[in-house]
Amino acid sequence: MDRAPGLSVRLKLTLSYAAVVLITGAGLLSVVWFFLLRYVPELLMGRGPYPMGPDRTDLQAAFFPMAGLMLGMLLVFGLLGGWLLAGSMLAPMTRVTNAARLAANGSLAHRILLEGRNDEFRELADAFDFMLARLEAHDAEQKRFAANASHELRTPLAITQTLLDVARRDPEHDNGELVERLHYVNNRAIELTEALLLLSRANQRAFTRERVDLSLAADEATETLLALAEENDVTLVASGDLARTIGSHALLLQLTTNLVHNAIVHNLPAGGAVWVTTKAEPDLVELTVENTGEKVTPQLLSTLTEPFQRGTQRVRTDHAGVGLGLAIVKSITQAHDGELELVPRPEGGLRVTVRFRAAPPQYG
Repeated sequence: MDRAPGLSVRLKLTLSYAAVVLITGAGLLSVVWFFLLRYVPELLMGRGPYPMGPDRTDLQAAFFPMAGLMLGMLLVFGLLGGWLLAGSMLAPMTRVTNAARLAANGSLAHRILLEGRNDEFRELADAFDFMLARLEAHDAEQKRFAANASHELRTPLAITQTLLDVARRDPEHDNGELVERLHYVNNRAIELTEALLLLSRANQRAFTRERVDLSLAADEATETLLALAEENDVTLVASGDLARTIGSHALLLQLTTNLVHNAIVHNLPAGGAVWVTTKAEPDLVELTVENTGEKVTPQLLSTLTEPFQRGTQRVRTDHAGVGLGLAIVKSITQAHDGELELVPRPEGGLRVTVRFRAAPPQYG
């Protein structure tokens, strides 16, 4: 932004300090004059023809030049001391400004790391460092997401190109098998694209808020995925209280569906189970999806919500997913200012809990 040139903050503070010192000194000298010197008689005469001592005129002649000299010294001292003091106080701001310029040029790894005891400048520097850390992490996540998305989108296109090349070189190849494989690859590409669009929508918080009952979303998701659970020999159980919150019905339903779907496909080869429960408290509502399965290591747990990360071996490859299930859950949870918690079960499997603020009674 173009601005007209003006005085620096350091110079303004210096002039302010000097003015305070000068006014204070002038006030003290005025007190000396008004309350002391003005009571001295104009002329002190003794018994003889000579004055008994210095009168007011003599004291004025001696006082005013020295007062002027003192005010001049106070002005110089105020300007010099104010300049040094202002420079010392504003030094942290210079470091903050330099860090902001580096960040504007794309360098997010720089930190101010302002030393010393806590004060307003150090609070500002710490907040700026925290902001830079968040921006750096977000930038790295976006770059990683873009690279992974490019790779994931390129894969079905490359497979399609390979299948078409094979069909072109071998006209007598079974077209029915080719069409079936192209149909599968195309569906995978559509699923991936829709997941990316949903993830972008959640990140932008571009949705209308309304009252949503998580228990109804859980019932709808389990009913939709019941056939998949039966196909994979997984027992699916939904129960709980009414859990009303404020948000997007479509996004919260997608969140619930993703959690239940992941719980089904990441399960035991046979005889698995998935439990979907809801819970309501005065200020919070909870949705918990728990499943049996292989044990989840801490290393794997820390990556499950990253885009395009796939967890433990799935019970069926027909539902391999696109690696965005829990990433979408995380984004939807953050878009609703909620909390996502993943806890490995000691006997194997995972317990995923999402918490949201409860809907106020008077809300729509």
